[in-house]
Amino acid sequence: MIVKRRTDTESRQEKSDVGKLLYGPTIEVIFDDRVLAHLQLVIGLKLRRGESFFFSWRDEQSVGDGRSVIWLDPSIPLVFRYNGGRMPKINREWLEVLTNSSNSAQGLQLTDEVGALGKTTED
Repeated sequence: MIVKRRTDTESRQEKSDVGKLLYGPTIEVIFDDRVLAHLQLVIGLKLRRGESFFFSWRDEQSVGDGRSVIWLDPSIPLVFRYNGGRMPKINREWLEVLTNSSNSAQGLQLTDEVGALGKTTED
């Protein structure tokens, strides 16, 4: 299964490095490298603690424009595959938003970027 995910950040960029989150033997989700870097930090923190949790994101129109959710568990292989050669700069404010959502009952919910490098909270 291949799922594409869209972000407002991607639509504002002319050229974007697109990476993949590979989960288990069958799930491949396409994300912007910048998004993937933030997800790696949040997901890595949870899995390092041995925690399982839900992760959800909004799908692209081409795959139904709905929402996808997966259950992340430390026992299932997970790969973050980046297209670009450089690690994107981390937005601490967005990282905190994502981390807080990962600790909720709903699990990690991917949101559009907020803060200094993305949208401001006033947008």
